[in-house]
Amino acid sequence: MAKSLQDKVVIVTGAGRGIGREIALLCAAEGAKVVVNDPGGAADGAGSSATPAEEVVEEIKKRGGTAVANFESVAEAIPASKIVKTATDHFGRLDGVVNNAGILRDMIFHKMSVEAFEAVIKVHLMGSFYVSHAAARIYREQESGSFVHFTSTSGLIGNYGQANYAAAKLGIVGLSKSIALDMGRFNVRSNCVSPFAWTRMIGTIPTGTDAEKARVEKIKQMGPEKIAPVCGYLLSDAAKDVTGQIFGVRMNEIFLFGQHRPVRSVHRGEGWTPQTIAEHGMPALKGSFSPLDRSADVFTWDPI
Repeated sequence: MAKSLQDKVVIVTGAGRGIGREIALLCAAEGAKVVVNDPGGAADGAGSSATPAEEVVEEIKKRGGTAVANFESVAEAIPASKIVKTATDHFGRLDGVVNNAGILRDMIFHKMSVEAFEAVIKVHLMGSFYVSHAAARIYREQESGSFVHFTSTSGLIGNYGQANYAAAKLGIVGLSKSIALDMGRFNVRSNCVSPFAWTRMIGTIPTGTDAEKARVEKIKQMGPEKIAPVCGYLLSDAAKDVTGQIFGVRMNEIFLFGQHRPVRSVHRGEGWTPQTIAEHGMPALKGSFSPLDRSADVFTWDPI
């Protein structure tokens, strides 16, 4: 069987561990030359180590693939641009970017520090922008390329204690859609993946109650390797007509997520006042309100 990414050059950020590692391994197995980016920090972004990225590169080479390590942070524009430069310096081109890098600083909203909010936004949202923006000029010139960005049901649906993470992940949806709209004329695609998988970041979920413990045990069944095939597909030429979409992956399930559209309207010929909105407008709309669900309230069945 032909390899779906033969001779393509792909960047995977946050590729030293977890989902990113599995994506890098799969891309290499499918014939891509891979830039394995990871500064090697902790789940909250603290510290650095070259070891995680280097180990993935060695594993790829051991399996007969081609890869190079990069240790820059995505959270600042110049270091992020150097990730893209690593691809062009070593391999002469760039065909795919997977914006997977992330950190967590979970805290209930009224206790969340400004620093914790900004740090998560910088890695997830700004990092996705910085790397994509540096790659976009190359894509524009060669008139081809693919972006795969990582979102989360924490933003798409909701979760407790993750205002920073949810804001970043929903922002990435808007970023991806804008890239798809702006760069479609250059044969550039941009999609989002919302993963369900056990990783060290998910390992920070509280397990203080029996219900929380049960939830974590279910998540542990979902290995990060299950996320990689969808990313490999979206990077490949087989996905040339797929752009601006949001996919979820949960064990062996693949979901297509809906996107915001009007669900109901009310009209009053003479216009509205605060009083008539309270008496007529809002009661008419309330039946179509979105509930304050969390991800676990929506995905209630066991992973399959």
